[in-house]
Amino acid sequence: MARPRIFISSTYYDLKNVRADLERYIRERGFEPVLHERGNIPYGHQEKLEKYCYKEIELCDIVIAIIGGRYGSPSEENPYSISQKELKTAIDLGKPVYIFVEKSVLAEYHTYEINKNNPNIQYAAVDDVRVYHFLEEIKSLPINNPIAPFETSSDIINYLQEQWAGLFQRLLQESARQKEIRILEDMKAAAETLNRLVTFLTEERRKGDQAIRDILLTSHPIFGQLKKLLNIPYRVFFVNLDELNAWLSARNFEPVEKEQWDDENIMEWISTKRGKKKKLLKISSDIFEEDGRLKIFTPEEWDPEKVQVDLKDDDDEFPF
Repeated sequence: MARPRIFISSTYYDLKNVRADLERYIRERGFEPVLHERGNIPYGHQEKLEKYCYKEIELCDIVIAIIGGRYGSPSEENPYSISQKELKTAIDLGKPVYIFVEKSVLAEYHTYEINKNNPNIQYAAVDDVRVYHFLEEIKSLPINNPIAPFETSSDIINYLQEQWAGLFQRLLQESARQKEIRILEDMKAAAETLNRLVTFLTEERRKGDQAIRDILLTSHPIFGQLKKLLNIPYRVFFVNLDELNAWLSARNFEPVEKEQWDDENIMEWISTKRGKKKKLLKISSDIFEEDGRLKIFTPEEWDPEKVQVDLKDDDDEFPF
């Protein structure tokens, strides 16, 4: 099962006991601590060692940064130390970070703010003023820079315990709300579709009822019935009797003379294709207007008996 990977960033020699306590706490929670002194970072030979620390941060889920009084090993990217660059990398990647600063360092930081333009002042809590330069940079960030003071590793552990409990509770709430969110998203999508349809019909209404007629005409029930009865592999569409005759002619159907219809109100077409069986197509004439236009029918209004196909042998008597 996947486990959260938590990167611990700090100078080593002055904070190794704190690092060890955090490692134990993280492991006891079932998470995976990542510390360079434990060999958790795979180093290569193509780049400097510090680069592999920064790359490992990309693969971690959370970064814990601990700032004490030591500046640490300088990074190749001045004016930062390696531990400072690790924190900057995490922030640039948008990783969740927890920043802890020793209380003595944080207390003296206020003295630094007052005297930072004085190059002659010396500070007791840090071995290099660049620690305060970096702390000033972190404090100026608009987001992702929560800073908590600590004296012992227990202070850090208690803080993390409360934070992670809050994260877990929020995750449970968000998980419970997922169903509601999906319903709201579906409702939003349906509302957007209805709005577009209303806009379309409102605009087309200004042009007359023809727009609505065109929408209903494209889904006329006769098209699906002809496609099924005549085994047509493509879309069937016509708007009047002349187009129907032209379409049937292309399908090898010839019209039967009206005098030879079985019923004067039912038009007939006979297939001319050679074969043992011929098809006699019958369509009720009342589906067309007097001028030959196809009448509009909804699926509820449509009667399948208005279109029929009879099969006849070649030696049957045909009406021509």
